[in-house]
Amino acid sequence: MKYILPLAIGFLLLCSLPMNAQDVSAYQKKHFVKDGDSLPYRLLLPKDFDASKKYPLVLFLHGSGERGNNNEAQLVHGSSLFLKDDVRNNYQAIVVFPQCAANSSWSRLDTKGDFENREFIFFEDAEPTKDMVLLEGLLKDLRKKYKLDKNRLYVGGLSMGGMGTFELVRRNPKMFAAAFPICGGAHPNISKKLSKPHWWVFHGDADKVVPEKYSAEMVKAMQAAGVEVKYTVYPGVGHNSWDNTFAEPELLSWLFSKSK
Repeated sequence: MKYILPLAIGFLLLCSLPMNAQDVSAYQKKHFVKDGDSLPYRLLLPKDFDASKKYPLVLFLHGSGERGNNNEAQLVHGSSLFLKDDVRNNYQAIVVFPQCAANSSWSRLDTKGDFENREFIFFEDAEPTKDMVLLEGLLKDLRKKYKLDKNRLYVGGLSMGGMGTFELVRRNPKMFAAAFPICGGAHPNISKKLSKPHWWVFHGDADKVVPEKYSAEMVKAMQAAGVEVKYTVYPGVGHNSWDNTFAEPELLSWLFSKSK
């Protein structure tokens, strides 16, 4: 089957909520440029940032509804969590929200069938999308510009970003200490490449956009491969399971407790 960029899933997250009223200006506007291509991203530095200190990195990948080049839409979901005073005081970290281009995706996939009967087709070893190449370049650039704690690099994402989380770890199996994909999915056969990080997977069982079975299949395969993975399913919750995830009282304590 011919690989196509997942334009067919462009309607994912079309019901994105408006930008949280909280001031997100603390997230600095940046661009990573490579070979004439640009990846917008927002960067949140810790309070009282000290360039001589090492900090953990949290990378968060948005869904398809936040794609574009305005360097703002990617902050719709999740950014406010890291702006809370108690979070900034208790979890000193560099937080990065990159923005995928409108005609691209974090990972390659295909779909078949109409919306009500649609199936996602994930690949085991597809060529990376342009934005995945840029994302990997951004990670290298961040490691040059900042003193990152190489043992405490974390990645998470929702929907298309949840799929991208699996893909980024597959392509960089020794990089991350922990990963938390939300309402995503991937090809179960990649599980053997996901053994290094600690995983916490989230999904709503009433999700009709990306059905919960895609996370369930991944978790089953990961467990069979000996991967350390937690799985939380929210009964009656649809595609916006990220709201429940960001409200998890133990999410950040779990995340920041992990180290390679």
